Amino acid sequence: MTLRDLYYITHINNIPSILTSGILSHEEVEKRNIQYTPIYDKVIVENRRNRTAPNGQSLWSFANLYFQPRNPMLYRLICEKPIDELVILAVQKSEILNRDDIFISNGNAASSNSDILSATEGKKSLAKMRNVLAKEWWTEESGDKRKIMAECLVQESISSDYIQTIYVANHDIANKVKKILLTSNIPVIPEPNIFFQPSRKIEISPLLSVVDGDMFFSRMQTLTVSVNCVGIMGKGLASRAKWQFPDVYVYYQYVCRKKILQMGKPYLYKREGSLDYQLADEPSSLKNGNAETWCLLFPTKNHWREDADIQGIEKGLQWLKDNFKKDKLKSLAIPALGCGLGKLNWHDVGPLLCRYLYDFDIPVMIYLPAEKKITDESLSKEFLLSRKI
Repeated sequence: MTLRDLYYITHINNIPSILTSGILSHEEVEKRNIQYTPIYDKVIVENRRNRTAPNGQSLWSFANLYFQPRNPMLYRLICEKPIDELVILAVQKSEILNRDDIFISNGNAASSNSDILSATEGKKSLAKMRNVLAKEWWTEESGDKRKIMAECLVQESISSDYIQTIYVANHDIANKVKKILLTSNIPVIPEPNIFFQPSRKIEISPLLSVVDGDMFFSRMQTLTVSVNCVGIMGKGLASRAKWQFPDVYVYYQYVCRKKILQMGKPYLYKREGSLDYQLADEPSSLKNGNAETWCLLFPTKNHWREDADIQGIEKGLQWLKDNFKKDKLKSLAIPALGCGLGKLNWHDVGPLLCRYLYDFDIPVMIYLPAEKKITDESLSKEFLLSRKI
């Protein structure tokens, strides 16, 4: 999604009052005694109440809009609330940024590490942050987790006339919102990627699905990363894992150096940390985050220069089938092994994965390769379970 607008995250119940009164600051909601369903917990609310803008007023007196809605705050809300309660209102950017009563923060406005700037200085700062705001993921260490939550702070209220679009996670929620809107002609668009949801999900069995999306936002206990056996994480999912999980990279190099990681013998790294707590805003008060995120290093080739080896992959799948219960896997996300940079074909790999993973008694999601468009016919249950390898 191109970031053309500013974005307000709210509860679906608040749409009627917003259409009538506009997007209001917390202070205005209280003054006008408006029935409002909050989405933020007390810790986050108090942090904002206690921080002031350059004009001396509390953030409580500003309506806050994000430049990038797919951010740590939304991820936190996805962890804590049913997804059908959340909507994102896209607000016309040009009109708001031309106002005199706004401030712009170069990160989460509630954070003491963020500067709250005048409109003029804020726009200059944003020009330097374009790459950060366009990112699909973030880390605490790089500062991107705070920066990607850059805000536009608007005094008191924003007219509902500026609302361009309402984004939701799926078509069912879109239909609910359309009923609430009644005569309003604001477009309602399902955009699952914004809400960290797969764009496609095909159920192969009650526990096995094939999905199109970002595996690292799956919230599964164990994430599978396809690797080579020589310690190089140069491209694809391996490169993503290297930067998002520096500890995984250290362990990966160790098991390669010691020849522990071999074709047909993946290595399960039981990390102590949870990805939910790394990705979500204010993780210390997160109630429903996953307790752990493990990483299954799955060799698909011996050397990074080689193409993927489907026989070696099959041996690795047999190892996984033999060991997943003993190793106490609770849920598993696995990519289409070797189908991206490894040059294997989904017509071969998809049925192979389904054959080995079909009988697992834990939730399993197979993630489609981002590099190739897979036809609907090749994703059908009939094709994936009947094709002989």
